[in-house]
Amino acid sequence: MNLVDAYTRWIKKNVNDPEKARKLIVLGLKAEQIFFSLSGDKHVPKSFNYLNKIGVEFVLNPLIHSDQSAWVNLFAPTEILHAMDIYPLCIEAFSSFLVGFQCEDVYIDYAQRSGISDTLCSYHKGFIGAALTDLLPKPKFMITSSMLCDANISTFRYLAQYHHVPMYSIDVPFEYSSQSVSYLEEQLREMVKMLEQVTGKKMDEDRLKEVIKRENKTHAYMNRYIDALRYKCHPTTLTLEMYMLFVTHTFMGTHQTLKFFEMLMDEMQSFPDSKAKRVFWVHIVPFYPHGLKRYFNYSRQYEILGLDLNFDYLEEMDCDNPYRALARKMILNHGNGPYQRKIGSIMNIIDRLQPDGVIHFCQWGCKQSVGGMMLLKQALDKRGIPFLVLDGDGADRRNHHEGQVNTRLEAFLEMIGKQEECL
Repeated sequence: MNLVDAYTRWIKKNVNDPEKARKLIVLGLKAEQIFFSLSGDKHVPKSFNYLNKIGVEFVLNPLIHSDQSAWVNLFAPTEILHAMDIYPLCIEAFSSFLVGFQCEDVYIDYAQRSGISDTLCSYHKGFIGAALTDLLPKPKFMITSSMLCDANISTFRYLAQYHHVPMYSIDVPFEYSSQSVSYLEEQLREMVKMLEQVTGKKMDEDRLKEVIKRENKTHAYMNRYIDALRYKCHPTTLTLEMYMLFVTHTFMGTHQTLKFFEMLMDEMQSFPDSKAKRVFWVHIVPFYPHGLKRYFNYSRQYEILGLDLNFDYLEEMDCDNPYRALARKMILNHGNGPYQRKIGSIMNIIDRLQPDGVIHFCQWGCKQSVGGMMLLKQALDKRGIPFLVLDGDGADRRNHHEGQVNTRLEAFLEMIGKQEECL
């Protein structure tokens, strides 16, 4: 039994001793933080080692400073929290870390034994289990939204009642209009008043404007990154593509996020031109399956060309009107509104990146991704872009069928490899 297996067994053994289990997880995160601060992974650029380091810090801070933390979903307007020095803990991110610790099963099972439906998304079940066992310390506040995931409001309402913690649920309009932006802007202002009452902190709107300014600078770097990514060899891993969600969502507008993209663009110039077959991913990337890791991690034969969620909003924002800018961003996110908006956004990125193929991972429990998949396929078929659908579970390895996935993936990669021979 290696050290990782032993560590996993210690966490599972102490599921009923939350203080001890939490100390073990904090210890593991601190060890990761030290590793990426001192040396890191020599297979990837320095920028991605920095991403690993700050990603660990982003999860550590709300665990250590729970009295200054808020639980959020991936699409919460966390720019507001950064302006108020509140640490956000993203439920999807923490559930992913449970998968990394190989202990997601005990927390998912605990949630189900507590009455949570087995049809709920595994990301939510893992987080609920961690909350119900008190592995997670109680936060000051919870924020969620109605967009993209239909489980968010129910999950956050349940956890807010369990912990007797204030919660704000943001109703994001489906259609874009000046009226819908005003409606959402008013909600954001109301949410800030609640945060001020709960935390005792006052919002400094000038600080919020600075966060939006950094976000605009980051968007500019991201657009440059997309243009460079079309040609450059890009050594990365499945896990790092998911780590990117930290900086493109929950921690957008922070100094750390801007620094990461500055570092990345400085390094991109020195990367060699790519000669690999390149695959663009839609929805999420399952980072634990051995077959997927074998083909994509550090590969020069099949490269990951990005994940659509990391490019779901790239427009410049009005930093002089931060609440309105955030409202507009949420409504126009490609995960909100009609599915045609998402298709248009994905096709725009694909036109810029020119991938050899697209893989859509249909996460078990994410009904919107399964429901819109055929519409995306039709759009890609018109462009002649090979498309593969993989079914599975990003947060519960027990629902992953390794043999089936490997067979379909190998056939797909063989197909895009033969395309060049036919040209």
